[in-house]
Amino acid sequence: MALGTQQVPIRTGILAHQHQEADEVLFVLEGTGFGMLGDARMPVEKGSAIYVPNGVWHGVENPDSELLLLWVVAPPGLEAFFREIASAPGAPPKELTREQLDEIAQKHGMRVK
Repeated sequence: MALGTQQVPIRTGILAHQHQEADEVLFVLEGTGFGMLGDARMPVEKGSAIYVPNGVWHGVENPDSELLLLWVVAPPGLEAFFREIASAPGAPPKELTREQLDEIAQKHGMRVK
């Protein structure tokens, strides 16, 4: 498995995506928002957890609050995706189009809508 934390600035969210071969659990450590799982949209808050079976489209919306998430995926691999899209500390964020993001995601067993 792999795990990591993710700080999601207010109104940024996480685009709908799917992991083709990994299950994921998202834990909300701080903040509030909405988790999307397939066609369902549910409120989440500190202490919430979302189990995401592989192949299910999912994402996060946070219109009113910054979120701090802990993600756990099994088997590992998601960390390689984050390494590829990340910027070095102190560098400006990479500006990737949705198409570029999906292309990178596909190399790591994911799809982005």
